Amino acid sequence: MRVFGSYSRGFLSGSALSLSCCAVWYGLLSPPGLRCERPHLSDSNLPVSSVVDTDHSLEDIHQLDTSREILKYGVPDRGPVVRSYSGHALAYDQARRVPVWVAEHLTPDSVVGPAHRKHSKFKPDPNIPAMFSAQNKDFLQSGGWSRGHMAPAGDFKHSQAAMNSTFYLTNVVPQNYENNAGYWNRFEIFCRDLTRSFSDIRVFTGPLFLPNVVEGQKKYVKYEVIGESTVAVPTHLYKLIVAENNSSDQKAVGAFVVPNEPLGFDHKLTEYQVTLEALEGMTGTTFLPLINQTKLVDLCTVDTCQLLSAQKFELHVLSSRLRNAKNREKLDKIWSELESKKLVPDTFITEIYEKKRKEFEIKEKQKSEL
Repeated sequence: MRVFGSYSRGFLSGSALSLSCCAVWYGLLSPPGLRCERPHLSDSNLPVSSVVDTDHSLEDIHQLDTSREILKYGVPDRGPVVRSYSGHALAYDQARRVPVWVAEHLTPDSVVGPAHRKHSKFKPDPNIPAMFSAQNKDFLQSGGWSRGHMAPAGDFKHSQAAMNSTFYLTNVVPQNYENNAGYWNRFEIFCRDLTRSFSDIRVFTGPLFLPNVVEGQKKYVKYEVIGESTVAVPTHLYKLIVAENNSSDQKAVGAFVVPNEPLGFDHKLTEYQVTLEALEGMTGTTFLPLINQTKLVDLCTVDTCQLLSAQKFELHVLSSRLRNAKNREKLDKIWSELESKKLVPDTFITEIYEKKRKEFEIKEKQKSEL
């Protein structure tokens, strides 16, 4: 296991500030997942009883009155604590133009279906003010950084609407192209494959900005920003996985921190495993405040935590290309690659090829009869 230090001063998300504002006005934090409605501080007619519980002390009321005067012209706003979409939820960092975390819930049914990314397009999130949003041109002119999904499109094949929403740039970070297409892709496939063993998989994914420059006794965090929007390029990416079955109250948890750089097939996933506590220190986020810690087990002790091998990944990529072939010529060309690379197709890939081949034969016959 690779050891990462605990960084007590990780970047602050808008979540902490928004929640603290709610604490001032309501005397307690709002339940997770709810947006906080902020009272108008400048309204001198606002009764104290409307924002303070009667059980609070006079000192609390005095502090509230003081805050009212300090924040006379309103509470500085970094956006909603949580933003909800068709299939995922996230917290967004308006300063860096990237998400803080993105959460999703996978089931055996959610990862299959007719939805296809060919119907989706990357676009700015309409709920984000333009001054806080990334733009497509920031990535297209970045010189090699790809638009990396945090909640991957492939997790939402059950719903085209849910898949489409993953293409909002609030769900995207600048990601090394080779990492995105290779190691990270295999990591995402691993998460989907967990639905074969577990009924429910919850995944939190996001960027990290960790010390990566050492000069003498000092450490520095150095990262690139791209485009006119100055979108921050993370040094690392993380995933927190919580897997469970309906038949058991045990939760299998795995936290992983992966460098945002090219990684080959020689790197095992367990190299990048960290403790939940270490991840929370790096992100400045408490991820599972409502979970029973005594019921947690290490995911990699109940699962192999092995990513696809080079050969199996190649077959996976070719199977996707077969499904997306637009004519018989391209279909046969892809199939011939299997032979040239000496890859042995399994039953699943063979069925894909035969099905697509019959579809094209029927279309060609219908066309000839016109």
